[in-house]
Amino acid sequence: MASVKWLEKPEAHDFPAAADYLDLIAEAATVKKLTKRLQAGAVVHKKAKDILRAAQLSLLPVENPHVAADLAKIEKGVALSPILLVRGDIVAGVALQIADGYHRVCASYHTDENTDIPVVLVKLTRKQ
Repeated sequence: MASVKWLEKPEAHDFPAAADYLDLIAEAATVKKLTKRLQAGAVVHKKAKDILRAAQLSLLPVENPHVAADLAKIEKGVALSPILLVRGDIVAGVALQIADGYHRVCASYHTDENTDIPVVLVKLTRKQ
């Protein structure tokens, strides 16, 4: 399997996709603040296996159409967009949220669970 190539920063269409997901679990004002933070956030690197564990999500199979499409991109050497994350809270029992990029995380994991994935990781503050 080819190694995963990544873009330096998220693509513009990732932010509305993240907002659509976040709108299911947060109020509109919170979604707006988180989306702005994601757009302004710095890219850091996290391991595929740790992202899935922190998000408490299962690894999607290679047969999943979206994972398969991302695996095909990886094979062709097409760079993937970094992942957009909202930090969890271990004390409150809140899991990390993959606001955008779950399928890309899974595809990356299938290539190597220790893959360093570029992510934008923002925090939800209690004052939201």
